[in-house]
Amino acid sequence: MTAIRIEPGWRLPERLASPESVYLDRRRLLSAFGLGALTAGLGSAWPAAAAARAADRARISEPALGERYAELFPAERNPTYALGGRRTTPEGAAAGYNNFYEFTTDKERVWELAQGHPVDPWSIRVTGLVKKPRTLGLEELFKLFPLEERLYRFRCVERWAMQVPWTGFPLRRLIERLEPLSSASHVRFVSILDKSRLPGQTAYAWYPWPYYEALRLDEAMHDLAFVALGVYGHALPMQHGAPWRLAIPWKYGYKGPKSVVEIEFVDREPGTFWNEASPTEYGFFSNVNPDRPHPRWSQAAERDIGTGESRPTLLYNGYAAEVGELYTGREF
Repeated sequence: MTAIRIEPGWRLPERLASPESVYLDRRRLLSAFGLGALTAGLGSAWPAAAAARAADRARISEPALGERYAELFPAERNPTYALGGRRTTPEGAAAGYNNFYEFTTDKERVWELAQGHPVDPWSIRVTGLVKKPRTLGLEELFKLFPLEERLYRFRCVERWAMQVPWTGFPLRRLIERLEPLSSASHVRFVSILDKSRLPGQTAYAWYPWPYYEALRLDEAMHDLAFVALGVYGHALPMQHGAPWRLAIPWKYGYKGPKSVVEIEFVDREPGTFWNEASPTEYGFFSNVNPDRPHPRWSQAAERDIGTGESRPTLLYNGYAAEVGELYTGREF
């Protein structure tokens, strides 16, 4: 497909990449939310602000589904998936700092704009090279397979990282259930399109909405590829991609599409949102690789949004032993 022509104003790399000064402001904000060392003087000087922060803490992680399926959470943690000595990121930090351009490019405002977005009812179209095209509903998605919790590393191409307890099931189980044809080599995922209620889809009209991503079928069938229905022991808040998203921990975060409404099986490598918008910056595979710099960001190091720690980036985000055999090392 011919590369999509992007208007010059969309890139704004420093603003969208959260430069260091903005990052430090975010750290101060998280402290104000009670997620860092909150000084006694701050709480006593501004009681109204402290009350507002308490309200924010209550709202920021509310499941988009409310109490529906609450009986399924928390799921039992699978001990196979550990963080290798890293600490789980505080929930407020992970819930308050998100990329979800369908709402806004301002990472710290996504959760506020996402409040109250309806996700029930929800349907998922299954199309393409599949034995029986169909439509899945939430009941089938949430109750078809036993749920488990997995601790995964998460790495953004913008160099920030976190450690998240996702709840869900292996993507391969869903794919096996959907019975793709033997001619299928890749699987596409398409996210929600709702310009009337997703302000970013209107404000950033030059992007090729809706968001779409894809995996090679062997990647999608790998045990680490995960359908996430919940996080931190409850169903997903909207800013995390409710009612369901993918978590592909050895790839940059944008390879895990949020709020998915369509699954399509195809027989060739399909285009993906960022690869078609800016093919020199975003490859189809987008595996975490410290030796392959992004044109705007060295990938040699990352910063943890929970601790502020800077550390070297690990090949495949630390999952090389599990997924290395899928690749030659030359993929982009």
